[in-house]
Amino acid sequence: MKNKYLTPVALCCAGLMISCNHFLDTLPDNRTEIDSDQKITSLLVSGYDEHPGIVLTEMMSDNIDSRGTLGSAYNRLQDEQFAWADMLETGNDSPKSIWDGCYGAIAAANHALQAIEEEGNPERLNPQRGEALLIRAYHHFRLVNIFALHYSESHGETDLGVPYATEPETTVNPYYERESVAEVYRNIEKDLVKGLALIDDNIYTIPKYHFNRSAAFAFAARFYLYYGKYDKVISHANEVLGDNPVNVLRRVIDFVPLVGDYSLISNEYVLPKHEANLLLIPVYCYAGSIFRNTSSGKKYMYSQYLSSSEVSRSNGPWGNYSSSLFHHRTSAYNNYGGYCCVAKYPNLFQYSDRVAGIGYSRTVQVAFTTDETLLCRAEAYIMQEKYDKALEDLALWVTNHTSSTVTLTRELINTFYSDPTPDPDRPDDPHYYTWENPTVKKRLNPEKPIVSAEQENFLHFLLHVRRIETIFDGLRWYDVKRFGITIYRRELDANNRITLLDSLPVNDPRRAVQLPDPVIKAGMTPNPRNK
Repeated sequence: MKNKYLTPVALCCAGLMISCNHFLDTLPDNRTEIDSDQKITSLLVSGYDEHPGIVLTEMMSDNIDSRGTLGSAYNRLQDEQFAWADMLETGNDSPKSIWDGCYGAIAAANHALQAIEEEGNPERLNPQRGEALLIRAYHHFRLVNIFALHYSESHGETDLGVPYATEPETTVNPYYERESVAEVYRNIEKDLVKGLALIDDNIYTIPKYHFNRSAAFAFAARFYLYYGKYDKVISHANEVLGDNPVNVLRRVIDFVPLVGDYSLISNEYVLPKHEANLLLIPVYCYAGSIFRNTSSGKKYMYSQYLSSSEVSRSNGPWGNYSSSLFHHRTSAYNNYGGYCCVAKYPNLFQYSDRVAGIGYSRTVQVAFTTDETLLCRAEAYIMQEKYDKALEDLALWVTNHTSSTVTLTRELINTFYSDPTPDPDRPDDPHYYTWENPTVKKRLNPEKPIVSAEQENFLHFLLHVRRIETIFDGLRWYDVKRFGITIYRRELDANNRITLLDSLPVNDPRRAVQLPDPVIKAGMTPNPRNK
């Protein structure tokens, strides 16, 4: 299904182009000419959107509970995010900022590609061309997964996607077509394949602030995982992880001496020296404020109750949390109803006026890591029923992230996740989750049928550790969409008594974030909603 619409695509190209606020009022001929290799390279610095959507998708996921009047919201946008509302508020973590930011990055990539083409596509500019193609693919990937339903083989050709912009604007207010989700994925793959062949780390001073080779292959592994092409997930993940993945995974043990100091851990976490960090993006985002150990935004939080029953402080095949020191970076606090934080996002507030005390919330996003790529490969092995290979990757993750001495086996995984009978005397009993009695085992409804009890058990384990690994990264929202997991909006009082506020069933159209209001008013067909 294709629909004509009018959309304000903004450019923000770091001094080489005019301000995005005036782009629609200014003909492209008035912008700076990109006439040198250095200008092309510099242009690509602005090809990374600084509004990553971390808070948006994390707040919409099942990693967050409401604590009612025990805390206060960071802003009205946070209220809208938690409620799965059609968001009208603006701000760094709003749909409008994400939309404009992604298309601004795409525009920068397209202008770089045009400049390279006008040079005759010389071989010396192959690395810049590769980076531009990857930037274009990555930001369309973000857009389609936020503003559309998850890719589907059965209805992806008719599901509304996003426009795939491949040409620099040559007129004010250009028209575009909203392509299907399936068509967007095909276009992403085309750019991805071309870009991977051209990337060269040698042109960068600090490669991890660009789509270096490892980051590019990690992106490919995640893309193909969402696409359901599991052979390609494995082959691209292999390029990142090498023959001995332990050499490139995060050395969790190095963080042990820093436990208890949120700032030290979060500042250390994002350093480019760590092999696990593949792509670092400085961003405007509230993550460094609301996910840390302060009162900020704690009406909606990663509660101790939720963490202990489902995520970072829960029991697993490795043993229980207290005996294994599992995921030691998770710290619990008893104020504001009891919450947990994981030190991933440094709070890098940027003052615009120090005297007035005003400015911008900034942090650093680690967009791709080797640990998440390892779990992408493990999931691909599970989907191919290669359980021994999946076990190797999952056991490596457990060894690296816990002090457990338990030997992980297929039998142990099957035993832990297969008991469907609730037992009130066993708080770690992995029966299926209900909102009144939460556990780590949620019912899965993926498009491709689960073929066996063992495959389901391995998927529960994979999603369990993946949820822990990616806490606060916003990626859980996409796992919820990919596996058709029903999630609930709960409010917990000071004694953790639960009130059900809302639920998001498998086929709820709110799983596609509504398009920004200005874009809809400009003529684009909005995402459907139930009446």
